[in-house]
Amino acid sequence: MNSPMKIAVLISGNGSNLQAIIDHQHKHPEHYEVALVISNRPNAYGIQRAQKAGIKTLAIDHTNFADRTSFDQAMQAELDGHGVDLIVLAGFMRILTEEFTQHYLGKMLNIHPSLLPKYTGLNTHQRALDSGDQLHGLSIHFVTPELDGGPVILQVLVPIEKDDNEDSLANKVHEQEHVAYPMVVEWFAEQRLELKDNQVWLDQNCLQDPVILNDLHPE
Repeated sequence: MNSPMKIAVLISGNGSNLQAIIDHQHKHPEHYEVALVISNRPNAYGIQRAQKAGIKTLAIDHTNFADRTSFDQAMQAELDGHGVDLIVLAGFMRILTEEFTQHYLGKMLNIHPSLLPKYTGLNTHQRALDSGDQLHGLSIHFVTPELDGGPVILQVLVPIEKDDNEDSLANKVHEQEHVAYPMVVEWFAEQRLELKDNQVWLDQNCLQDPVILNDLHPE
């Protein structure tokens, strides 16, 4: 029996997606192990979540580095030193250098609160409302040097109701994130998911379009 895949999670804040991944690990310990959590903000609440779960944590404060390259090199040294198999970005609010993303190409996932390629960057929920969209949602993708531009693995559709505002829409998307992200991490850990030639392969099939799901429910 193969040992569980070692996961590192990078965070900057509250760490709610980190918590969802930790909770999923506790239910399915044979699939993956969150071996390391790194935050670029020493006071991020997600660090406390990880420590409570007995996970090794590191605070690598980006303000202590002269530039993005030196900060990314410090993270890379820790990640490689811990022998992680997959890096999961969970609310990590730093733009990564091309050198870093190329080093982990095919081994790094991100979640974005929109239906990419719509609304890259920030303030996605308000932008969807301002555009009069009827559907919003989330995308989970492989990380490439292009910001929010890596091949999309899965999207979850979230309908926008007449009375939705930015907060209510964000809450609905977060609820879906907490189910979808651990599921995709598990796909990778089970070696069902890979990036080949800048395309997503799932169960040995090349995906022409992302997996599209609606209204996921917690286990």
